[in-house]
Amino acid sequence: MRGSDGRFLKAFTANLGGGSITRAELAGIVYGLDLAWEQGVRKVILQTDSSTAKNLIDKATPRHTHFTQVAEIRQRLNRNWTVRIDHVFREANFDADYLASVGHSRSIGVHILDRPDTKFLYWLLFDRVGGETPRFVRA
Repeated sequence: MRGSDGRFLKAFTANLGGGSITRAELAGIVYGLDLAWEQGVRKVILQTDSSTAKNLIDKATPRHTHFTQVAEIRQRLNRNWTVRIDHVFREANFDADYLASVGHSRSIGVHILDRPDTKFLYWLLFDRVGGETPRFVRA
């Protein structure tokens, strides 16, 4: 979680103990929304590199495998705040990618970070200044 000026506020990492990538992406959105709400943030731009998760939030029906998580997200979106969910490419979201990779080495559950470690600080700065990496696309 970053302030409007890009500075670090809080972060989380999680170990879900297994499951699909989509489940993990949706869980990350739930945890991120909860963290923002608990911190008193009422204007949120949530960035996800999962177009699948974003599409599910917009369009999933009760028959979908992940509908329970989608319903949790929709419930949070209906709180008294402004939330915009944007899809960003993974290459623009390395800080979140780093946190996801760290989560696998932690105990099961959600872990709140009040300060970034050195590697995370690097990725925060990289993303903040708009660091560029090549994106390879097959023709």
